[in-house]
Amino acid sequence: MKLIIQIPCYNEEKTLEETVRDLPTKIDGIDEIEYLIINDGSTDNTVGEAKRLGISHIVNFRCNKGLAKGFMAGIDACLHLGADIIVNTDADNQYCGADIEKLVRPILDEKADIVIGERPIDDTEHFSWKKKKLQHFGSWVVRVASGTDIPDAPSGFRAYSRDAALRLNVHNKYTYTLETIIQAGQNSTAITSVPIRTNPETRKSRLFKSIWGYCKRSAGVIMRSTMMYRPMKFFGTIGTIFTLIGAAIGIRFLVYFFMGQGDGHIQSLILTAILIILGVQTFLVGLQAENIAVNRKLLEDIQYRVRKIECEKKDEDK
Repeated sequence: MKLIIQIPCYNEEKTLEETVRDLPTKIDGIDEIEYLIINDGSTDNTVGEAKRLGISHIVNFRCNKGLAKGFMAGIDACLHLGADIIVNTDADNQYCGADIEKLVRPILDEKADIVIGERPIDDTEHFSWKKKKLQHFGSWVVRVASGTDIPDAPSGFRAYSRDAALRLNVHNKYTYTLETIIQAGQNSTAITSVPIRTNPETRKSRLFKSIWGYCKRSAGVIMRSTMMYRPMKFFGTIGTIFTLIGAAIGIRFLVYFFMGQGDGHIQSLILTAILIILGVQTFLVGLQAENIAVNRKLLEDIQYRVRKIECEKKDEDK
């Protein structure tokens, strides 16, 4: 059983050593533990520091491509290196390395394929009150959108079995954390969470530059992911809202009409027709999107099989 711990890095020269030193070197049930660095266009000596620490697996981007691209590049590299389990952690030593054993245990016990570390958000001192509430609210929205019960959706401390990693796809450029949970829920992937510890803050988050910016971009990711993976639910909900509002206004018009006051409320009848037409059209868009989603699932299944064959061939070559 081979575990590869991947660490996305962007100018992490100062914190990388502390992060790597905190990682486990032995876990019961794991035969090999290796580390992989994704250098996302760093302008400092991150790569040199990684080599000094003895890390030989390095995915190198010449320019910054963002967290999502780096994450998927790392997953692909880990699979080609023969990883049975892949753990993703941050280079700023936010997460306690010793908890990786807790993170991989459900996979080793064959109880889950994806495990997400649940941070003690309410007890994290460097999180403001507003940030804590937004983290809880955002995780609740993702739970509703994905149909899962993950309490800490933005957590980047997570483990994937080989099978789960082979099925991963990330389409947005901002972050992989939210989309992959919605994708797992749609694909009925066995996903769970375990409580983990965090270390004191070593630097400000580069993903969370402002609360408003984070909320806006995260909302966009959730909306696009729901549209992609649950199109009928998304468009059906919007269509239902339009239809119900239109019906309510139509009933109001009929009340006035039977009271003999319909002449003064013709605009309500026009609005009713517009809203109901919009509702029906939205339902039709949902049906078309559902058919497109079926084709996407077929393509994802083909992609999964191709990836699996490639990894098995590499294992045989070794």
